Amino acid sequence: MVFMIIAVANWQGNVSPVFDVSDRLCVVEIDGGTEVRRETVALKCRDPFGRAREVAGTGVEVLICGAVSHVFETALISVGIRVLPFICGDLETVIGAFLQGRLTDGGFLMPGCFGRRQGRRFQHRRGRGLKGR
Repeated sequence: MVFMIIAVANWQGNVSPVFDVSDRLCVVEIDGGTEVRRETVALKCRDPFGRAREVAGTGVEVLICGAVSHVFETALISVGIRVLPFICGDLETVIGAFLQGRLTDGGFLMPGCFGRRQGRRFQHRRGRGLKGR
């Protein structure tokens, strides 16, 4: 892993459950797979595209977050930020898992999220009642 900057939506030392209303990022600089610097950044913008520009202005390449609406995710992607959504856990463990390439192991998925399909957003089960089982 070469130099990169990641951010984790931060709420009281954990991944914020909903990025859309999160007001803090834990921004981590990584060089050669090792954390070299960390800072907390306050987010002020509330509209999706303004917030995406605000996050991009920190140099972040990857955003790790909990739930995120489609419009916020689209805004982030439009400014070149890779979004890793529906992640939960405490910051230290999540950052460590990212550094070790284990973030997608499944233990960090928010409850109710069933995985990715072909690199798209997590898919939710819909229309599956008790009939037809």
